[in-house]
Amino acid sequence: MINDKHVLALIPARAGSKGLPGKNIRRLCGKPLIAWTIEQGLGSSFVDKVVVSTDSEEIASVARHYGASVPFLRPQDLASDLASSLEVIFHAIDFLELRGEIYEYIVLLEPTSPLREVSDIDGAIELCAHSSQVESVVGVAKVDNTHPSFLFSLQDGRLHPMQGKHPTGIRRQDLVRDYYYLEGSVYVSNLKGLRREQTFYHDRTAPWIVDKYKAVEIDSVADFMVADALMDAQIKGILK
Repeated sequence: MINDKHVLALIPARAGSKGLPGKNIRRLCGKPLIAWTIEQGLGSSFVDKVVVSTDSEEIASVARHYGASVPFLRPQDLASDLASSLEVIFHAIDFLELRGEIYEYIVLLEPTSPLREVSDIDGAIELCAHSSQVESVVGVAKVDNTHPSFLFSLQDGRLHPMQGKHPTGIRRQDLVRDYYYLEGSVYVSNLKGLRREQTFYHDRTAPWIVDKYKAVEIDSVADFMVADALMDAQIKGILK
């Protein structure tokens, strides 16, 4: 709870994954992948309840073991590649409201971004709740070697600089503007704003900036290997 308003953390975890089958319960540094996100949600100072939305009994069992609530199995029409995150969110919210559970804030935590920390969740919630100019907060990371000054398109088989000027001699420390990309580790919104805008991204969205190593998103075996190494370093205190 924050400002006397209730906060729900929702973790979407469907069974189907083409890039890495079974990834949500694949073991990362000794725990199922989803367990890291569940524990982070439960560790938040503001989250009142952590719910996992899944279509899988196996994932549901693992989620319950690590302390999450799994009050339903997601309908099959919301477990396909075509189902949107918003549909999954509103299905969970509507289900809970029918049971008399009312939440004013929703926190979406993707299990494929396990390197976030509890402080990222709490910081994003506070930012959303304590500013009258903000209705949603999304995780971003600073662009480094993929800065627009170093990007090209291909035209007629040749390289054309995105910003109209070749990057010869440009150093990263000389860039005059920082850019950020959406990295997916945390999304927060007040529920009224999310229903009205039908997106986390709009004119009243603020960024929660995370270190680049936290921005690893697991979609493949290679991603999983990188995340496993980074998580091990994070646990050992090497990454600060």
